[in-house]
Amino acid sequence: MAVLIDPPTWPAHGTVCSHLVSTSSLEELHAFAAAAGIPRRAFDEDHYDVPARRYRDLVAQGAQEVAGADLVRALLASGLRVPARRRAPKLRAALMSRWETLLPETPGLGGELLDRWAEAHREYHTPAHLLAVLEALDLLLDPADESLRGVVLLAAWFHDAVYAGSAGADERASASLAARRLRGIVPDGAVRDVERLVLLTATHDPVQDDRAGHLLCDADLAVLAGAPEDYARYAAAIRAEYRHLPRDVFTDGRRAVLQRLLTLEPLYRTARARSEWTGRARANLEQELGSL
Repeated sequence: MAVLIDPPTWPAHGTVCSHLVSTSSLEELHAFAAAAGIPRRAFDEDHYDVPARRYRDLVAQGAQEVAGADLVRALLASGLRVPARRRAPKLRAALMSRWETLLPETPGLGGELLDRWAEAHREYHTPAHLLAVLEALDLLLDPADESLRGVVLLAAWFHDAVYAGSAGADERASASLAARRLRGIVPDGAVRDVERLVLLTATHDPVQDDRAGHLLCDADLAVLAGAPEDYARYAAAIRAEYRHLPRDVFTDGRRAVLQRLLTLEPLYRTARARSEWTGRARANLEQELGSL
């Protein structure tokens, strides 16, 4: 575990800056930055931009000096690097394009939802997670699902639109938001379906014949089947969202979540997710549980 800093050569904010990164977790990075008095607004998805005048001070506080290329390699190896396509400006444009395909007459609502997803306190439940869920649905939706496509996609957009870190209450608030904002835009039956689907993401346990619920829950849990570095980023971001909790309190709660997910049988309900994702997901869950 280490916090690295490269030489201040990068133009930013009217000066030149160094990059400050962690080789292990965003939790470690945020803790170091807070202790050093670096404001959270200096955080840029996987690193802090720090002005040249702070360089020597941060080294004195424990940041390890490395060349720029070495810092990038270390960040990639840590699994914490955010790819360019998932950085905020490109990500917002990609998501707005998807929204305009879904409900082209309501760009304002799409923008409102993206503003919610981009709230500063979020670490995992961000626009990147929304895109990941939508991309998972691209894989899981079959031609036979055409009648379900609209409501499932809308439920994905709304499922974490309200997020305060309160399990159950967040899903209820998100479902209520969907009911209010979609009324009069889509048929009443579709509004009820979206509301119901959003509520399902509190348990990820849809009934046997609920194809729409299977699609949404599997897409929401697709992150569990990521490559080890992607899963590590996910776990670090979850911890960062609960950084206000003492480590032992977080660990107890996280252990309970992992154990509940491992008891879901099946973990994934759609045939494709079940066959392609189950093994990796269970391995990742068991590895994290063993590390706590």
